[in-house]
Amino acid sequence: MPSPRRPRYNAGTRAPGAGPGASSRQPEGGRSDVISASKSADAGKTAAPGNTPDNSAPGNSLANVLSFPEPRARRRKRILLGTAGILAVLMTGIIAAAVYSPVLALHTVTVDGTKMLSTEQIQAALAPLQGKPLPQISDADVTALLQPLVQVKAATTQARPPSGLHVHVTERVPVALVRQGTAFQLVDVDGIQLSTTTDPASIPLPVIDGGGGTLPKDMFQAITAVLGALPADILARLSDASAKSVDAVELQLVDGQTIVWGNAGEKELKARVLAALLKVPADPKNPVRTYDVSVPRHPVTR
Repeated sequence: MPSPRRPRYNAGTRAPGAGPGASSRQPEGGRSDVISASKSADAGKTAAPGNTPDNSAPGNSLANVLSFPEPRARRRKRILLGTAGILAVLMTGIIAAAVYSPVLALHTVTVDGTKMLSTEQIQAALAPLQGKPLPQISDADVTALLQPLVQVKAATTQARPPSGLHVHVTERVPVALVRQGTAFQLVDVDGIQLSTTTDPASIPLPVIDGGGGTLPKDMFQAITAVLGALPADILARLSDASAKSVDAVELQLVDGQTIVWGNAGEKELKARVLAALLKVPADPKNPVRTYDVSVPRHPVTR
């Protein structure tokens, strides 16, 4: 049975030569069993540089740290980001190779849509593009080079790898011949001169005659606006176009009939009405000399 007595410590003087961890009291009864506490000599020492303690020794707390696996969502995100980065680098390289590769350099130009111009004229105008990679050629580049050719209204391109370019040309539509002395200018609805000829009979378009002088701009624009609204079959049947004012445009058919058009307003409706009137079978007993569509909802023939 354990003793109920608790150890007692008497005040006293620490014996000479006693260590710092020795007790300064002697137990009662002169007993020699002394309770004392002391630090290990190595516990308070700081490890010298180069003498790193072995953390893998048994009982060391650092050796007992558990390593948890990376969360699945975080690992998946890291893999996706890495894959996306690699793909972006590859795509950049592929695009750069395509844009600057001499393999795709232009060597052949094909053309369609031309009537007034020849294929050779278009190819000659686009000669500065020869040797340029196809991805670097835009519609704007082609349009800029074709600008000196006034017959070209617009142009679109289509790359045909590895070295071909197809150009579709939209030309301006001529609507009349303008008499200039002995020569005749072929013009479109905007009055742009497309070509000249000395044989107006070879071109089935009406002739605009300024009466020996220069036709005023507003009257000229009124006439060309009317001609531009007519379908090609009616335009081919006209012989002359004139105007006393912007509100008094008149057309002459090759068979001598006159068309009173009036101003350029409602020109699409007037063109449809005129087309319908011209399809009415002719009556030999009452031939029509004049078609008046100046008021298109109430046309008159006489």
